[in-house]
Amino acid sequence: MSQEELHKTPLHALHLELGARMVPFAGYAMPVQYPAGLMAEHHHTRTAAGLFDVSHMGQLTLSGPDAAAAFETLMPVDVVGLAPGKQRYGLLLTDEGTIIDDLMFVNRGGDLFVIVNGACKDGDIAHIRQRIGDRCQVQPLPDRALLALQGPKAVDALRRLVPGVEQLVFMTGAAYRWNGAELFITRSGYTGEDGFEISVPAAQAEALARALLAQPEVKPIGLGARNSLRLEAGLCLYGNDIDTTTTPVEAGLNWAMQKVRRTGGARAGNFPGAAKVLAQLDGAEPPQRKRVGLVALERVPVREHTELQDEAGNRIGEVTSGLLGPTIDKPVAMGYVTPGHAAIGTRVNAIVRGKKVPMEVATMPFVPQRYYRG
Repeated sequence: MSQEELHKTPLHALHLELGARMVPFAGYAMPVQYPAGLMAEHHHTRTAAGLFDVSHMGQLTLSGPDAAAAFETLMPVDVVGLAPGKQRYGLLLTDEGTIIDDLMFVNRGGDLFVIVNGACKDGDIAHIRQRIGDRCQVQPLPDRALLALQGPKAVDALRRLVPGVEQLVFMTGAAYRWNGAELFITRSGYTGEDGFEISVPAAQAEALARALLAQPEVKPIGLGARNSLRLEAGLCLYGNDIDTTTTPVEAGLNWAMQKVRRTGGARAGNFPGAAKVLAQLDGAEPPQRKRVGLVALERVPVREHTELQDEAGNRIGEVTSGLLGPTIDKPVAMGYVTPGHAAIGTRVNAIVRGKKVPMEVATMPFVPQRYYRG
């Protein structure tokens, strides 16, 4: 896709003004880094506050009295039991029990507010409409932008502009106003740090971004640091670490499937691929591979699609995300290995340009998460 054909977010002109290096991502021209560079942006987010443009993500609402029950038929997740003001992580599944997309949703009382991945949004919305469009109103929100403000000082910066946001805790959300603009803010993000995601009308997005960047704690952060931050936090990137070839259990996302939807639960099953997913969860059909964290024992970055071998030279899996973790200051990766090689401390070899790089299966997150839980 040429630069002219790429979609532009409402902050496009601001990114250029700030000196961003723009790259194609999910059909959009997106900032990969600013002049300070990836390492500086990563460290700034870990110590102060970083502003990310994530307006390429899809925003939509599901409304009507049957919306929660309908949405629950698409995911192995408790939607019906989610209290107003609370946010939850969800997984859209194929009929084979593999992952179409991961998403976030909030019970706003009057509707469900859903955020899906940018590269998947058109397909996701079509899938949701096809499956449950007769049971609830599915309303995309293309006229809204999305900003993420992440880091330990995010709350200090945001509360000056939007008093009251400091009362939110991790995975909750509420409506606010700023200069007449209606915002919906959740205390969440994808960096492992405290922070917020701010849905704002596209017409007011640049003004809000400039107001945030005027705060002393805040600097603009690109996709490069967003990727290194989320990998250190042990968080999956759709298209790399999870996709329509992976099940939630293979991906180690068992925590995202509440007891009420599991075997023996009050609303067990009744989601696409339930037979397979529940069989894997119950141990009746253990998965053939598992997602693990990996730390290299030499200072050699190990990238996605790198083959993993056991010490005898047999192929046992593949890296799905990998880089030099700026905070941990070691090469870290995620990948899939056979269950026999998934135990913490297991030694494996990554094959980088024909050479063996020794790695060890490690606990995730690689950097402790610092969400604000009150």
